[in-house]
Amino acid sequence: MLTALLLYFLVRKTIQEYLEIESSLNVSEDRWKFALEGAGDGVWDWNVVTDQVFRSARWKEIYGYINNELEETATAGRRLVHPDDLSHMLEDTQAYLQGRRNIYTSEFRLLCKDGTWKWTLSRGMVISRDDDGKPLRMIGTHTDISERKNAEAQVFRLAHYDQITHLANRNLFLDRFQQEIKKSQRNNQSITLMYLDLDNFKEINDTLGHDMGDLLLKETADRLVTCVRADDTVARMGGDEFTIILSSLNNQMSTEPIAQNILDKFAEPFNLEGEVVYITTSIGISVYPVDGTEVDVLLKNADQAMYAAKEQGRNRYHYFTAFMQEAALTRMHLSNDLRGALAANQFRLYYQPIVELASGNIHKAEALIRWQHPQRGLVNPDEFIPIAEHTGMIIGIGDWVFAEAVDQVVKWRAHQPDFQISINRSPVQFRANLKYHLNWINHLQSLGLSGNSICIEITEGLLLDARDGVISQLDSYSKAGIQVAIDDFGTGYSSLAYLRKFNIDYVKIDRSFTSNIYPDSSDLVLCEAIIAMAHKLGKKVVAEGIETQGQLDLLMAAGCDFGQGYLFSKPIPANDFESLLWKRTKVKSLTGQ
Repeated sequence: MLTALLLYFLVRKTIQEYLEIESSLNVSEDRWKFALEGAGDGVWDWNVVTDQVFRSARWKEIYGYINNELEETATAGRRLVHPDDLSHMLEDTQAYLQGRRNIYTSEFRLLCKDGTWKWTLSRGMVISRDDDGKPLRMIGTHTDISERKNAEAQVFRLAHYDQITHLANRNLFLDRFQQEIKKSQRNNQSITLMYLDLDNFKEINDTLGHDMGDLLLKETADRLVTCVRADDTVARMGGDEFTIILSSLNNQMSTEPIAQNILDKFAEPFNLEGEVVYITTSIGISVYPVDGTEVDVLLKNADQAMYAAKEQGRNRYHYFTAFMQEAALTRMHLSNDLRGALAANQFRLYYQPIVELASGNIHKAEALIRWQHPQRGLVNPDEFIPIAEHTGMIIGIGDWVFAEAVDQVVKWRAHQPDFQISINRSPVQFRANLKYHLNWINHLQSLGLSGNSICIEITEGLLLDARDGVISQLDSYSKAGIQVAIDDFGTGYSSLAYLRKFNIDYVKIDRSFTSNIYPDSSDLVLCEAIIAMAHKLGKKVVAEGIETQGQLDLLMAAGCDFGQGYLFSKPIPANDFESLLWKRTKVKSLTGQ
């Protein structure tokens, strides 16, 4: 019995030791099998009951730790998880352990020994449960996915952020605006949208180069961000256009200080690598839900308000109104109709005489375009010329005006050899590629006409932006004998400098001065000063807008060379102008003058 008893205990002990060895072998086999399957990954083995964790050498190598630097518990590991990622990592773990998910996987950032963060993909499985099915042991891997995450972040930034200013781009702006509208519907609050466009950005971009233009856009973005709250959205829509979403502003009194602050910020000079630049911005404002409930409608309305700000002189803000919608529809219809007007022969040239005041002779006229619209009748140039300039249609229209005027001057020069027609040339025409429109000098030469048969009228604004291309064209006109006049003189910029710098033949005093002159008036003093200054510089002067004999007498007394206005004639068709010209010539010959 004693022998049997000893034998029993010996066998039992042997079996128990065998089972323990087998269990140990199974554990090792599981660990290394898993490590082998996840080659290059860090392995972890978690005792769910005791919270003890085994971390492989590769795991520690990934994050820069060495033995004994980390407490071997899951709790210590969780302290390394980025605070922004901890909650969803725990949720992923519990969802798997509780059976709500079939597999365990979670992505989060983990703190490395050097203080940096690495994006980690954690995967695992339960390999042991108790009789009630509760997890006892879980084994898994950590994979460094930082490179993939950085690539995804870069793709996201490319898709959602502007690469020059680092502001939200159009895609992200639209998404955020949609989210703000949903929030506003829940909270019953309004949203203010600002649409901004830099004034004359193209001129700065073309003059200083695109690199400097990009620096200006970056500086613009920085200034805009300082003008709004942290939870507002500033976005670059493209080109020099920006938008701002102002949420939870309940009245106009809250919006206007922000808009004015933006204008004030832009009043400060921009220092771009030592180049001092001044630029302003025009702001259009629409409000949800008053001006629309859809993003595209609010954008369109804010855009229209922005153009209204530009039309009123730029460097200001303007709210959207219902009238703008009507005006925008009118412009759209005019723009559509304008595209076919040239081919349909709907344009007409009218001529207004320019009278030599000393003699009363008419040997100059200004060609003025009119649009004979099939439904609207005669459309004023003030309505369609800005559209033509904005769309680029002014190039073809301007060439047509020139060709028609040249044909007309050929006829009139047959009777009056020194006759000259003045033609307005838009800044847009100066900036266009000569390959794609009529070469005016060559056309004159092909008809055997001298250059002085044509005078080109330009604005002071063109000279403000006198780039190499503009200067080259002005020089070529001068060499060909084509004369140049500055139109609306005195209403624009620092004109004295331009008169000295460029080959200008005529100065045209704007009608805003001549229409208000009377003895001892300030406008008369200005007219006298302009005339004296122009004569000192060898230029002749044309006064526009003469409507009364009194105005004419004062201008003649001041020494003005030429006059133009309703006192002599309104703009009239070519046939009527011929009648006026021959009648006046006949009267002169009969009186012996």
